[in-house]
Amino acid sequence: MVSGTITWYPVAKLSEIGPNELKYVEVGPDYEPVCLINYDGEIFAMNDCCTHQDASLSDGEIVGDEIECPLHGGAFEIRTGKPASFPVVTPVDMYQVKVEDGQILVGV
Repeated sequence: MVSGTITWYPVAKLSEIGPNELKYVEVGPDYEPVCLINYDGEIFAMNDCCTHQDASLSDGEIVGDEIECPLHGGAFEIRTGKPASFPVVTPVDMYQVKVEDGQILVGV
């Protein structure tokens, strides 16, 4: 893959993730763990592993405009992946998302 080129992978149908729900998916040939977030009808994608300790963010919950980790209650901003509350201090990787014909695609 050429640097700067985005490859889009279909990961789920839009109908599979309701408003303010989370969904675990794996993306690409390396099965990258990704948490899809339907936040007020807009889809976001972030790496599913909490940067504080290995916990699955898709097992967490949406609190306001943040996703709260199920392990220690740290949180990330849904739109940016930036740390929102301690013990999280390192941002989580975010991925580009687009929806085409009812299909969610994640770009890596």
